[in-house]
Amino acid sequence: MKTIKIILGIISAFVLVFFLTGLLIKETNYSSQVFVNKSIDEVFYSFNNIENRKYWIPEVNSIEVIKENPGKIGSVYKVIIDNQGQEITMTEKVLAYVKNEKLTLFFDAENMLKRNDYLFTEKKGVTMITLNSSCQSESYIMACLYPYFKGTFQGQDQAYLNNFKALIEKKEPKS
Repeated sequence: MKTIKIILGIISAFVLVFFLTGLLIKETNYSSQVFVNKSIDEVFYSFNNIENRKYWIPEVNSIEVIKENPGKIGSVYKVIIDNQGQEITMTEKVLAYVKNEKLTLFFDAENMLKRNDYLFTEKKGVTMITLNSSCQSESYIMACLYPYFKGTFQGQDQAYLNNFKALIEKKEPKS
């Protein structure tokens, strides 16, 4: 009987910590970075070409323009991705766009609300892309989980940046 009480006490402590996580941590933040051996003009142009996205984010099935503004800010896209056999539709909105400097995207993917701030800098022909991400959830249970998956989210975004680097470094310079 004493062993059962100890086990139940440990399980209760884990459950309490799990649910407190959602109350204490409202947003999961992380950064990723990649250096691309191309000019900032070429990197920024290729990065913002939505036709290229399916080549460096393999889960993307399609991207449909819902609203495209001349200055890009406020543009909205419907993105359909394949998440381990399950099709997920998300909305992507451009919050900030400064040519060759910054791109901020907001994603609404069912229970995940994600903001990606991409910063572009160049030094001696090498372009650095820095991604600062933040994730939130509309669901309390998912909000409790996100902090524990921070490494997974960061690893996935780093893999996407590495894929982009590989893609663009293979390409011939644009004319």
